[in-house]
Amino acid sequence: MIVVGIETSCDETSIGIIDDKRIIVNIVATQEDIHSVYGGVVPELASRSHLQRIDNLFNLALKRSKIKIEDIDLIGVTNQPGLKGSLLVGVSFACGLSYRLKKPIYFINHLNAHLAVNFLNKEIEFPAIGLVISGGHTSFFYIENYISFKKIGRTLDDACGETFDKVGRILGLPFPGGPYIEKNAEKGDENSIKFPIPMLSSDSLDFSFSGLKTAIVYYVRKYGKKNIHDICASFQKVVADFICRKINIALKRYKVNSFLLGGGVSRNMYLQKRIKQVIPDNIKIFIPEKNLCLDNGVMVSVMAYFLFKNNILPDKNIIKVIPTK
Repeated sequence: MIVVGIETSCDETSIGIIDDKRIIVNIVATQEDIHSVYGGVVPELASRSHLQRIDNLFNLALKRSKIKIEDIDLIGVTNQPGLKGSLLVGVSFACGLSYRLKKPIYFINHLNAHLAVNFLNKEIEFPAIGLVISGGHTSFFYIENYISFKKIGRTLDDACGETFDKVGRILGLPFPGGPYIEKNAEKGDENSIKFPIPMLSSDSLDFSFSGLKTAIVYYVRKYGKKNIHDICASFQKVVADFICRKINIALKRYKVNSFLLGGGVSRNMYLQKRIKQVIPDNIKIFIPEKNLCLDNGVMVSVMAYFLFKNNILPDKNIIKVIPTK
């Protein structure tokens, strides 16, 4: 079964194609060169870039995969959450493709897809806890099976990746800030600065990073950023401490067999190392390859594939036009 996944929820345009559970092609066009000038994603520029690239990207995916457009059996496209203009480009393209080929289309939740890409590994055992750490989201899910995701925790303000980017901006680092903070942290002492750990109720699975970001602002105002390596290392440590604390709470509350990680921030090797240290030996941990952590079309196609295989019929009315009064 040939499944095409289309991802345009933020600032990556991506087409992924799988044959059953085998990746055929995964093409991602980033927009870092466009948004780095502004220090963050500009929604209008993001949607325009998707519109300019998606046709050529789709044709390139077909060429590299060596399949014909008529070979496509199923289409998946991200329709939530994300930037409205960006989502509209991907959904419109997918709907046109579905109409042209008379093939079913699945509208996919972006966060579920980030975790579903781990389903390519046959060793996953359910139930599972999933944690998405990305630029716009930091969310926990209790996953009963391939198609059942229950959100059990979320960010209450800034997401983890957003906080990395904003701290990077405070420190004068390029956008996106995450990779640059990780690189600078390698040269710093993570115990040199005692930034406050975000505090929520002891049993909460929600996240809050805005207070930590504010602490960085006040520190830089008072002491400057000459010791940028120590600032990055200490900041990164606090983020990992906070995330690991929440993981411990989740694993005590839910009896699971697997732990799944997903989202762009999960590429951070320091965070991966810290998270692996708190996962008990009796729970399997799954982390996507680096290129599958970022927004990509393969994760969308995988989620669509499992919905189809589990007899979930495409809901043609999932995107509804609300009549004006």
